[in-house]
Amino acid sequence: MAHYDLLVIGTGPAGQKAAVQAAKLGKKVGIVERKEVLGGVCINTGTIPSKSLREAVLYLSGFRQRSMYGAGYRLKKTITIEDLAFRANHVIKNEVRIVENQMARNRIDMIYGTAGFIDPHRLRILQAAGSIEHEADFVVIAVGTEPARPADIPFDRESIIDTDELLTLKHIPKSIVIVGGGVIGTEYASILATLGAPVTLIDKRPRLLEFVDAEIIEALQQQMKEIGVTLCHNEEVVAIKKQEDGQVHVRLKQAEPIEATTLMYAIGRVGATKDLHLDAVGLKADERGRLAVNEHFQTAVPHIYAAGDVIGFPALASTSMQQGRHASCHAFGQPDRTDTELLPYGIYAIPEISMVGRNEEDLTKADVPYGVGIARYREIARGQLIGDETGLLKLLFHQQTRQLLGVHAIGEGATELIHIGQAVMAYHGQINYFIDTVFNYPTLAECYKVAALDGINRLPRPWAPTN
Repeated sequence: MAHYDLLVIGTGPAGQKAAVQAAKLGKKVGIVERKEVLGGVCINTGTIPSKSLREAVLYLSGFRQRSMYGAGYRLKKTITIEDLAFRANHVIKNEVRIVENQMARNRIDMIYGTAGFIDPHRLRILQAAGSIEHEADFVVIAVGTEPARPADIPFDRESIIDTDELLTLKHIPKSIVIVGGGVIGTEYASILATLGAPVTLIDKRPRLLEFVDAEIIEALQQQMKEIGVTLCHNEEVVAIKKQEDGQVHVRLKQAEPIEATTLMYAIGRVGATKDLHLDAVGLKADERGRLAVNEHFQTAVPHIYAAGDVIGFPALASTSMQQGRHASCHAFGQPDRTDTELLPYGIYAIPEISMVGRNEEDLTKADVPYGVGIARYREIARGQLIGDETGLLKLLFHQQTRQLLGVHAIGEGATELIHIGQAVMAYHGQINYFIDTVFNYPTLAECYKVAALDGINRLPRPWAPTN
């Protein structure tokens, strides 16, 4: 049995950064991974594969160039699952190698196996050859999540799949029904439609992604319809059955039944906590396998922390990394601060969406007098150059103080563009900054100046600079 200052369970974004941060503080650290490769869902089945798939589809389908060369333009006439998997596998291997090197450089012990608590300071790790035990002063639980797989859904890994199984298919679906219009369902629906597959997206809510600005979602839904996504809102699936001819029959609560070659179930994920033996330390996960933590990511047992998707919202790779760092810093008495008010969100649909700060619905409810400024990519030279004439950037600001309150974007590069607004908001900046600043030309960043001027021009009285 080895003794560690910190043992981390899980090698996803939260676990990696928790381990590295502790090692940088001179602590003895071990990190446990139950799979054969490290990186967690982020690298192996979630973020990296899905974004690699997206880039492969955009490139091979010629989608980015269609506004220039016509709707029928394609770089590759017949795109196979092997074409898509090649890029994903290439990126995954490189990312795994990078993380392995990072662990080695920081002298973090890699321990492969399934970890479970024996008592508050001891873990048993089950391995193929038996089990080993280690103890630690502090533990960070960063086990992530796995797709929800309800018992009444007849998953078969071929025709009826969860969100981790798309790239394991032998062929690109000829048609697909996606159940669940959350972030993952929306991303995959737009990606597969761009390939040319008929896609039906079913969701019980009145619109997609209700936490996103309504105007942005309206633009997204319109563009998704144009590329071949059929949106079924306010609808629920009653039954799913695979027929003898291989087709998947989907019975709906209100609409007529739907048939497709493939169905992807994309409603929710659950914390991967079932093997941790949490009862041995007096902890209990909620009904979705998630752990409750305080502002420092401590569980009810103070020396046991949890970070990443296993603690629930916002469940982003970016926030998970910061949570892991914060947990380690707090455990070893180092100051750390996480600004939860300015978290950027990136949704990698086609087109991509990003946002930071407040939206119009929030500001209206809070009775904040706000102004709106919009820049459309078609007005920006860079938008013309890259062939994106439908994107837009939207600024929300206080009418009296001109303070920037929120930034919302849809279109090529939206997830990069958002960080300019995030930086200005972090320093409580005004939209005057964008008006007075010179941006490179031609760039999408120029949208900020155009949107700021648009916002000022919409105000009911003549604009004058404020100090």
